Amino acid sequence: MMKFLLMMIFMIPCCFLKNMFWLVQMMMFLMMFLFMNLMLKLNMYCNISYMLSCDILSYGLILLSIWICILMIMASENLFKEGFYVNFFLFNLIFLLIMLFMTFSVMNMFMFYLFFEGSLIPTLLLIIGWGYQPERIKAGIYLLFYTLMVSLPLLMGIFYVFEEMGGMMIYFLKFLNLNNYLLYLSMIMAFLVKMPMYFVHLWLPKAHVEAPVSGSMILAGIMLKLGGYGLLRLLIFLQETNLKLNYIMIIISLVGGLYISLKCFCQTDIKSLIAYSSVAHMSLVISGIMVMNYWGGLGSYIMMIGHGLCSSGMFCLANIYYERLHSRSLYINKGMMNFMPSMSLWWFLLVSSNMAAPPSLNLMGEMSLINGIVGWSWFTMIMLVMISFFSAGYSLYLYSYIQHGCGYSGVYSYYMGVSREYLMLMLHWLPLNMLILMVDYSMIWF
Repeated sequence: MMKFLLMMIFMIPCCFLKNMFWLVQMMMFLMMFLFMNLMLKLNMYCNISYMLSCDILSYGLILLSIWICILMIMASENLFKEGFYVNFFLFNLIFLLIMLFMTFSVMNMFMFYLFFEGSLIPTLLLIIGWGYQPERIKAGIYLLFYTLMVSLPLLMGIFYVFEEMGGMMIYFLKFLNLNNYLLYLSMIMAFLVKMPMYFVHLWLPKAHVEAPVSGSMILAGIMLKLGGYGLLRLLIFLQETNLKLNYIMIIISLVGGLYISLKCFCQTDIKSLIAYSSVAHMSLVISGIMVMNYWGGLGSYIMMIGHGLCSSGMFCLANIYYERLHSRSLYINKGMMNFMPSMSLWWFLLVSSNMAAPPSLNLMGEMSLINGIVGWSWFTMIMLVMISFFSAGYSLYLYSYIQHGCGYSGVYSYYMGVSREYLMLMLHWLPLNMLILMVDYSMIWF
């Protein structure tokens, strides 16, 4: 694991050389290829070196992180053309990737906390530095303070566990069982805000709408997954308390997910709609983790990977239209099927994956989640049916509203999609729909 970290550190000087934009991306592709060929024992920690290690939960999320970072560079070609602080952008991106890589691979709980919070800084810089509107400062402050408010209790909780256990290794937490309500809340709230759970989700739509395309991609693709990863790792020693209190979290998540699904129909901004749909999907993931059964854990993991690819691809599409029309309004982005017919195929493919159509990973994840949550209580079925139905509803609403109707009369020049954009969308869609063939790996692990 150390070799990948060193490879990323040695990529940093390349950021500050001239015309290295695409070379950095190629080096990331190389790293991705090397990482994919790791020898992985599925059901245990392996590749242990210097306090870093990898099991299949880390492996999937690190692969996703590297992949999304590659696609972020591909999506941000406009920065390269305009020369808008490109070197600093690349440095920021590699720094973010290092933080994410370390978060998913460290074995020490305190180090996990350090990198978990450290990934906030480059994201904040992305939003404030390369965002579009002046409101990006406000969005950045929302993001920062929502996360910081709950991170201090998490730190206190980690120190308490250290006091009880005499060590901080995540692997040894399974020998511990702490029945303490205050500890439970202080440990999980940071992850629920990151996911985000309904009631603490307000930072997400703001951050998404103000962020540049790369910021939105990393937020939707990886940042929301940090919360799920933390919950899957730390609920091991809070099982007893969780079994007493999980119904509160599950009820809030499912009712909130339904309300957010309805709220998606009221959005006029494409990015805002996709951001709210992320909250709806993550509410299912939180419920799946909280029920603490086989199907729930499996479904939440698969759903996190699937949603990361799908949501990121949809933000790319929204940005492609934004580059043409300089607006993200649904009313202005109408009749796009006339202007960019081949792009409307990609909209269809990604929107259908978003509403969990086969053969996407989202379908597999949603089926497992429904199995797990209904296995916990029959009453949840009503909510799950409505969330699934409305997720199809707002996905179709988004697609039909953008693609059909009369084109906006203020458009006086236009150009079709370029090969880079089609490649970028294909690299989102192919893994999302081909990984279902490999889904048995994660099933063995759980």
